[in-house]
Amino acid sequence: MTSSADTPADRLVLDAVGVVFGALPDDARLAIAFSGGVDSTVLLDAAVRVGGAARCIALHVHHGLSPNADEWLAHCAGFAHERSVEFASVHVDVSRATGVSIEAAARDARYRALDALCAQHRVHTLWLAQHADDQAETVLLQLLRGAGLAGLAAMAPEYSPSGASVTRVRPLLHLLRAQLEQYAHARDLRWIDDESNADTRFARNALRHDVLPALAVHFPGFRDALARTAAHAAAAQRLLDELARVDLQAARGEEEGALSRDALLALDDDRAANLLRYWMRTLGLPAASTARLTDALRQLREIGDAHTLRVDHAGQALRSYRGLIYWEAGDSADPADETALVERAECVLAWRGESVWRLPQWRGTFVFSDASAEASDAIPASALTRAPLVARSRSGGERMRCMSNGPSRTLKNLFQERGVPSWKRDVPLLFAGDILLFVPLIGVNRAAIAESVPATNARYIRIEWREDLTLA
Repeated sequence: MTSSADTPADRLVLDAVGVVFGALPDDARLAIAFSGGVDSTVLLDAAVRVGGAARCIALHVHHGLSPNADEWLAHCAGFAHERSVEFASVHVDVSRATGVSIEAAARDARYRALDALCAQHRVHTLWLAQHADDQAETVLLQLLRGAGLAGLAAMAPEYSPSGASVTRVRPLLHLLRAQLEQYAHARDLRWIDDESNADTRFARNALRHDVLPALAVHFPGFRDALARTAAHAAAAQRLLDELARVDLQAARGEEEGALSRDALLALDDDRAANLLRYWMRTLGLPAASTARLTDALRQLREIGDAHTLRVDHAGQALRSYRGLIYWEAGDSADPADETALVERAECVLAWRGESVWRLPQWRGTFVFSDASAEASDAIPASALTRAPLVARSRSGGERMRCMSNGPSRTLKNLFQERGVPSWKRDVPLLFAGDILLFVPLIGVNRAAIAESVPATNARYIRIEWREDLTLA
């Protein structure tokens, strides 16, 4: 067990932790992101001293990036056990894809894992051990990367990211690394040293070991100055967000998640870009570069009412249709107009009562289910067996009747009438032999079954088209 201590660093750490504890409900449990390094070790030790072990749980993420990762896990579990603190850990796989920063990939994997653990253990808040030196490093990194105000705001003392299960809090953000080390030594704490922290090939480590010591010699107050810069940037960003909320309310389209193109383009470029950034955050999308936003606004201004917008970001495509713009999963390099129909090989099925027909090249499935004869979208099962079913691409000019006594209409007109964006019209048409039977997003071609007279007690079928993401 560690010794007691009564040093200036001890009092500073306990006071900082006590302030945050005081803002929590009396019965609230908190999780501490516990890597086993000196920072999180100090935070866990102080949290137990102030709030008691029963209110804490230590969460450890095993990245598998170091050959010592198993030893670190054992150390963290033992440290928590010594203090009667509940301990939970999880292994994660870190992406090593070319062009992806391993630091960023590890950070993303770590926070996803911590959020999942917090939800599993039903804690009130997640405590992180970043301190004033980390804040200074972050501000400098963002400056060197040319970040905007949101980047310069760096790390907030408390924040709730979109999609996170709990609020994240940084109780030690105003304390120096040296003060935490003083606390740890006075308490005879044991911690681990991650060998990767000495590798100056990583940008943050290069700043920590090569740049900040030189700054400290000539500008001893640089940490406080950079912390003030972060606070000023955060205040300015809050004002920009408030302006964006006003603009978003005015520009909301009739469809959820969409913006009015005219309302967006009525703003000047700076204000429009601010709205786009804020809108993307509300949708849970990662931030886009200024160059990408500038290109999006340029295209929106130049294309007029055309639907040929081509902006891809984070697996999403920015689309423009009928005066609205919105993000949709997929690559906007896919065809976006009626003149670029995709030709795919036909697929044939001799239907014998199958409930699903998977079509990988269209990334979806036809689903056949029993229906009552009175259902508006039901067709006799005999319509599916009189000839092989054929799934084929649109070639242009196809026609169908949505009502038995209605006129024949082109698919293009029917899609337009239903407000189906052009890039969603790349769906397989279902034929019975050479007769068009069913079109996803439109329905059954009544002309194909108008002449059929089902037998008494005939079986009726409902056809659905389900994209991969919605297939149960």
